[in-house]
Amino acid sequence: MEKTRLSINDKIKLAFMHAGLILAVIIVLFPVYWVIAASFKQGGSLFSQNLFPSIKELTLENYRKLFFETKFFLWMKNTLIICFFSSALAMFVTVTAGYAFSRMKFVGRKWGLMTMIIMQMFPAAMAMVAIYKLLLYLSNMTGGLVGLNTISGMVLVYAGGGIPFNTWIIKGYLDGLPKELEESAYIDGATQTQTFVKIILPLLMPILAVVTIFNFIGPYADFLFPSIVMTGEDKFTLAVGMRAFISGAFSTNWTQFAAASIIGAIPILVVFFSLQKFMVEGLTKGALKG
Repeated sequence: MEKTRLSINDKIKLAFMHAGLILAVIIVLFPVYWVIAASFKQGGSLFSQNLFPSIKELTLENYRKLFFETKFFLWMKNTLIICFFSSALAMFVTVTAGYAFSRMKFVGRKWGLMTMIIMQMFPAAMAMVAIYKLLLYLSNMTGGLVGLNTISGMVLVYAGGGIPFNTWIIKGYLDGLPKELEESAYIDGATQTQTFVKIILPLLMPILAVVTIFNFIGPYADFLFPSIVMTGEDKFTLAVGMRAFISGAFSTNWTQFAAASIIGAIPILVVFFSLQKFMVEGLTKGALKG
């Protein structure tokens, strides 16, 4: 087969495209490199380091202090517990609610959907005072088991905050699936629960992976709400705990903050790459197969 020869103009355009892509990659990866290099730097300054530090300038002292002189692992544990249980609770509610709104007809269905849309119009910061009062009320009612300065209270708030948006996403995805799949299962004698578990859920894997990532990353990266609700250092999330490294009036430790950022990013990478497999597999599977 004879190779297609590119004209001079096409070669120039291709060269500019490659140069643009390389520049974009550099812009994206440079901050990552800068943080990694800073985490191995001596001292506490982030901006005085060399662009390419020598071997003699590198040290593991920041990681040693992070692991043995702070409550980093406790903060990460609290964060992962909140993210896992809030994601699981939100996933259960949104999948069942999305299926009900998509496939069932009931009184209040239209107004329920409209209410969830309206709830997304207002920023979460507007509800901070109301959520704080609600958690305070729950603390008094449960004797401190659920409410302010509790992981269970954070789980309920994060799970509830993601339900409206995620329900709409799953409902829209279900609307695109043919109802004939369920009707065929009913004809074969399957119950509605069996149809939902064995037919609908496998087809929902792409959107469930996306929703899980949203539900996990949101609480993991949030700083404002935990800083208001959590008052004890043992209950801090990772974002709130890391703030202490750079919030001192007379001393800051940006290099230790950089080390915490590197280690703290690992769970997010694990979740993303684990779910990426299901996203790709789900997107390549058709709803109907011959």
